[in-house]
Amino acid sequence: MRTTSDRRRQFRARAVAVAVLTGAGLAFAHAVTGTTAVGPIPAAAAGGHTRPDPAAPAREPVTTSARPAPNPILPFNAKLTSGDIPVPGGGVRSGACSGALVAPQWIVTAGHCFHDIADARIGGRPPYTMTVTVGRLKDTDPGGRTSEVVDVRQSPVNDLAVAKLGSPVDDIAPVTLATTRPSIGQQLQFAGWGSLSATVLGPSDHLKRGRFTVSGIGQATLEAQPVGRRTVENGPCPEDSGGPFFTSDDDATATLVAIVNTGPPCPQPGAETIARVDVVADWIREQTG
Repeated sequence: MRTTSDRRRQFRARAVAVAVLTGAGLAFAHAVTGTTAVGPIPAAAAGGHTRPDPAAPAREPVTTSARPAPNPILPFNAKLTSGDIPVPGGGVRSGACSGALVAPQWIVTAGHCFHDIADARIGGRPPYTMTVTVGRLKDTDPGGRTSEVVDVRQSPVNDLAVAKLGSPVDDIAPVTLATTRPSIGQQLQFAGWGSLSATVLGPSDHLKRGRFTVSGIGQATLEAQPVGRRTVENGPCPEDSGGPFFTSDDDATATLVAIVNTGPPCPQPGAETIARVDVVADWIREQTG
């Protein structure tokens, strides 16, 4: 005949066995399925005993989705587009420019990309919507970062501006600013989103790239000649304004030397006039720091 003490010991042993089996079952389910366990937290993890509340609603498993990464090739390049630029007499038109990321919340582009109705360069918040996308090689790339321009600062010495984005880009390395005078014969790369025609305007759906050589040095500008035969794919055209001229060893990071200002009608040969960055590098850092 079992005593009361024997029954209590047997009851405790049975309860411990059930608890061990239940905890092992939950741990096995998490390791095999990789899903979030729904229900009571095992006592070993919680540091104490818990009981499920039968009245509590079931919790949904927590899921996260990562944004697609920017394209790793020249991710700093920027495409600027607008569809509501005011024109004299009423109405609006579209327009586009190119640029480069110089700080997490700033891009550099041509100063004339931001103007009033009389085409005079302006600063502050633009009177039209300018959308900026960085981190793409073509419009269909999934990983671009897009924001709108909320402030513009115009360079005091050349046709260059920095534009502040509404939200920072925290997963793309900005370009490094050139701080020394370029030299005649220096090789530069070009990138831009401009038109593929001299007469039919509209931004390209992919990034254009080309190579140039510095052929002249002015106080705040450079002249650059194309390497090889110039085409609409390898040289600046309308709406390439602000596109970067840069050096790069890895096609991922870059030193910005100049930006597109003006040049011959594409795809005709001739020198590009581009705005020097080294003469305004300190000014850019003051605006974007």
